Amino acid sequence: MTPLIECTDVTKKFGDFTALSRLNLTVPQGVVYGYLGPNGAGKSTTIRMLMGLSRPTSGRVRVLGQDPTDPGVRGRIGYLPGELRLDDRLTIGQTLASWGRLRGLTDTAHRDDLVQRFGVDPSRKVRGLSTGNRRKVGLVGAFMARPELLILDEPTNGLDPLMQQVFLTAVEEARDNGQSVLLSSHILSEVERVADQVAVLQGGRLAASGPTKELRRRAAQRFHIAFAEGEEVPLTGLAALDGASAVERRSPDGQEVSLAWAGSPDALLAFLAGRRITTLTAPEPDLEEAFLEYYQNDAPAGRGAAAEEPAGSVRQGVSGGS
Repeated sequence: MTPLIECTDVTKKFGDFTALSRLNLTVPQGVVYGYLGPNGAGKSTTIRMLMGLSRPTSGRVRVLGQDPTDPGVRGRIGYLPGELRLDDRLTIGQTLASWGRLRGLTDTAHRDDLVQRFGVDPSRKVRGLSTGNRRKVGLVGAFMARPELLILDEPTNGLDPLMQQVFLTAVEEARDNGQSVLLSSHILSEVERVADQVAVLQGGRLAASGPTKELRRRAAQRFHIAFAEGEEVPLTGLAALDGASAVERRSPDGQEVSLAWAGSPDALLAFLAGRRITTLTAPEPDLEEAFLEYYQNDAPAGRGAAAEEPAGSVRQGVSGGS
């Protein structure tokens, strides 16, 4: 089965600056794919190449099995750019109708349902809309034609918690409908809820990728240990164990300790054997812990938000028009 997105050894340079280096990324059909990384990591640069708005310096990009600049590819994608620019002269309804004409949209029932769910007022002028309301318009435009592929760059920026939940439900429905979603986001909890697979981008390079559950399992596990009253708390011994890090006291009486543990916990359990312990808990690592594993050190210097390629003006791109 042909992947919907395939980047092979993709490098993107701006003068002497390398925004992406030898990126290999594959997004299969019918999944929600989380694309993670801080500002300047190269996420928006990647997305612009996927949309045919920029060309790689070297390597190959394929979307829906084709070069993303080929005619017809954009019409099969629902796209929400990180910087969405709308025509302030139009109403919301006129904006959505214009995007619909570009997509050849004839069945507007799904669009009207999305308008209602996202709380969009079609009669309102685009001029004066808040960031969150502009985002809602963009989301309706991206989802309304039920495209094969949705590419969403920071889609919940400016949305209130209720609308974030509406968005996540729409993503789950799209996946259940056989659509695929590339979701670039800083909000790790929402990625964890809906993403089947994730990729972590660090300094323009792919630091990790794979199923979301597998990435969580790779994270250092945090143990919470409560020693019985009067039991000596072996902080130095715990810190010396191979696999332990971030050992610290957690309670005023000093009898509770937390630590991060990488690998099999056999050595930790053997060390604790014979000591009086009241509780020992090990919550399942979440995606945030896994993500932070790859960002213990700062990203390379010069990788600020301004280092990525400017988003430029994208209007009709939300609905996938040319």
